[in-house]
Amino acid sequence: MATAVPAERDAVAEAFAAAADEGRVLLGPVDPVSDAAGRPVVDLLAAGVGPARAAATTASALSAAALDGAPYGLVVSAGIAGGFAPHAPVGSLVVADEITAADLGADTPDGFLPVTELGFGAVTHRPPEALVREVATATGARPGAVLTVSTVTGTAVRAARLRERHPTALAEAMEGFGVAEAAAVHRTPVLELRAISNPVGPRDRAAWRIGDALAALTEGFGKLTPVLESWNPHDR
Repeated sequence: MATAVPAERDAVAEAFAAAADEGRVLLGPVDPVSDAAGRPVVDLLAAGVGPARAAATTASALSAAALDGAPYGLVVSAGIAGGFAPHAPVGSLVVADEITAADLGADTPDGFLPVTELGFGAVTHRPPEALVREVATATGARPGAVLTVSTVTGTAVRAARLRERHPTALAEAMEGFGVAEAAAVHRTPVLELRAISNPVGPRDRAAWRIGDALAALTEGFGKLTPVLESWNPHDR
């Protein structure tokens, strides 16, 4: 489980700590799929801000687990995010059915070109469809595209352009694509779950609801344990 900052990690940990008290989940570096009793094991990592740091930290954790002979069965990018109004209001949850790097490419006189149109790499990773559906059902999260940006949107113009290029986009954050790239190298499925703290657009810190979003993140992950218990990494 990779978040950007400790506050997000702690919000997720709070949910899983409650589940652990019920004997439903373990925290810590044990078998990352399940323990002897079949309970899911979750490792939590504050991976850092931005796609590059998130990718590097996640890749290191995945490599270490593989070398220990206990590879991860699922990687989750989690945290708070900006939501595209009115599709993802503040306080709501979004689960990514695609994780897309929205500003990886080239600016041209004719508009933005994604890096794939330049003949390189990838810009989108797609979490397992069945898992996305189960998460949406369990948590009430709305499925849609979550954009990864290196520069957070601060104007209505850019917000509109992003939505125009990505009509199914519900949220933007800064780490999901990096986490997904690391997971792809290890051929591990990925999921992204975000709680909305503010609208995408003009920066208005007075309108941010970070506390509410963190609370929604805790609540959402509190409902996720049954999904993790039934999740089979071979069902993709």
